[in-house]
Amino acid sequence: MIRYQLRCGAGHEFEGWFPGSSAFERQAANGLLCCPQCGTHTVARALMAPAVRTRPAAPAQAAETLPPIATPPGHAPEALPDAMIALLQKMRQTVEEHCEDVGDRFAHEALEMHRGTRESRGIYGSMTVQEQAELDEEGVEVHAIPWVRRADS
Repeated sequence: MIRYQLRCGAGHEFEGWFPGSSAFERQAANGLLCCPQCGTHTVARALMAPAVRTRPAAPAQAAETLPPIATPPGHAPEALPDAMIALLQKMRQTVEEHCEDVGDRFAHEALEMHRGTRESRGIYGSMTVQEQAELDEEGVEVHAIPWVRRADS
């Protein structure tokens, strides 16, 4: 996953996560990106500082699963506006109401639906970095959303 710092035409800055740079370009070209503050669809990448590792890398075994896209389940960054948290809570509620939690079978299920060997349906779950690479290679588009605490908790 690639994290881009984004800026809308009105100057609002926010971040977005994409499977790769081509996914960002495709979504931007199709008007699928919008500013969470003003709703404009004029969104471009903003200048970003590079990530610099200041400590040794974790053992290879620890890198097998994807890190949280934004924050661990049930937590949101303190700087996240209340309106954004409310939107993310609504997204979570909608996903949980209309999709099946397939847990760590997510990549397998998504690939089978993509290949037509399993009926398409809404699913959510988790996957390893290797599984994400396999889905990317097969052309399976998946989207990660920050999993904030439920609105009722």
